[in-house]
Formats: sequence, C-alpha cells, structure tokens
Amino acid sequence: MVKPLIAANWKMNMTTGESVAFARRLAENLAQLKDRKIVIAPPFTSLYPVAEILKGTGIHLAAQNLHWEKAGAYTGEISAFMLCDIGCRYVLVGHSERRTLFGENSEGVNKKVRAALNRGLEPIVCIGETLGERESERTFDILAKQIKEGLNNLSTDDIRRVVLAYEPLWAIGTGKTATADQAEEVHGFIRGELGRTFGKEASSGVAIIYGGSVKPENITGLMAQPDINGALVGGASLDFESFARIVQY
Repeated sequence: MVKPLIAANWKMNMTTGESVAFARRLAENLAQLKDRKIVIAPPFTSLYPVAEILKGTGIHLAAQNLHWEKAGAYTGEISAFMLCDIGCRYVLVGHSERRTLFGENSEGVNKKVRAALNRGLEPIVCIGETLGERESERTFDILAKQIKEGLNNLSTDDIRRVVLAYEPLWAIGTGKTATADQAEEVHGFIRGELGRTFGKEASSGVAIIYGGSVKPENITGLMAQPDINGALVGGASLDFESFARIVQY
C-alpha cells in the first residue's frame, strides 16, 4: 500500500522568518501523523533554516527545482549535491510553471530526474495538460509522452523512488479543479502507463499525487480515490490552518 504524501509548494512566497515560523507550527502540530508523509518545499533562501527546524520530526524537506550538473558555471542554479547537503529529501521537477514560464522540456526534466536519483533525492515529477489539450481530447496522449520522455532510461529500482504529480494546467491558480472522478481517471491511466513500462508490481508502489487547486473543501473526495495517493498543494499551503486541514483530511 502506498503511504499518502501531502506536499506544500510555497513557490516564490515567504521570507526566511515566515518559513521558519510555519515550519515550527508544522513540527509542533502535525509531526505526530506517522501514517502519511508531509513534505514542504520552501524557496531556496529558506531551505537550510527550515531543515534545521524539521530535523527529527519526520516532516520532509523538498526543493522547488535543481540543475542536472553537480557543479560548474551555471549562474543562479543549484545542484542535487547541494540540496542533499542541506537536508533535502525531495525535489520538484518539471512543475507546470517551469515548463510554461521558463521553457523547460521533457529532455531537461529527464536529466534532472536522473541527477536527483543519482544523489539520493526523490523527485516529484510533475506532468499535466493544458485546457486546449483536454478539450481536444488529447490528455492521455500528452501525459503518455511526458511520462515516456521524462522517465526515459530509468530502471525499475529508480521508479520506486519517484513520485508522479498530475497537475492539470487548467486547474492551477484558476480556482477550477478536476472532479475526484476526473482526477481518478487520469491517475488510473498514469499508473497503467507506468505498469506497461516498469511492470505492474513496481507501478503499484509509486505515489501518484494530484496538484490542481487542492483545498480543504475537496481533499477528502480526492483522497477517497484508489489511485490518488496524495496532493501537491500550492496557494492553500501558504496558510497554516488551511494546509493543516488538508494534511489531516
């Protein structure tokens, strides 16, 4: 059985002081929940102090991005080696905003996934379709392509350490969300694709989480679905009470 995973993506929000205060509240109020994984992804400036707060709590730290090289002349970038050094366990890869705003493609996503795995990080690999692609009934074709290219050259052992995050672009920051049934249909398809590539046994252990305007009001319905193993929470994760309600669905 896949342990549920609830991840907070704070994006470009929160100062270091705000991040530390939030992390302290998490540690004090939610660390006792051992039947699910709680992950927070602060901005880079807050990673180290938040890591210090989370030590020994069982709450995990994620970075929002990484570069595929270990070191070098890559101004403004950060490597998997550096993220491990400060205590990260997870890293977001291929988030829709990275793809749409910064031109990331599946080839780069694949390089980042392999770099993360090689350093012992667990990548949370984001995939999803636009509204136009959904309306033209291309959702499954788009996702199959993203899975094939983004997870290229991974082994069965590798895939066991990957988290897939389905984030429909049309439901991010728009106030819209896929219904629980719509999300489950897509999650079932994703698990089937993983099974065809890596085998049913390996795919059954992969956490596939949903990320599209997740809120306290819809988390219970989403988590009741058999192939939805958690959530990647954006805006609702910036408010402690809201995020706590999601974690305690």
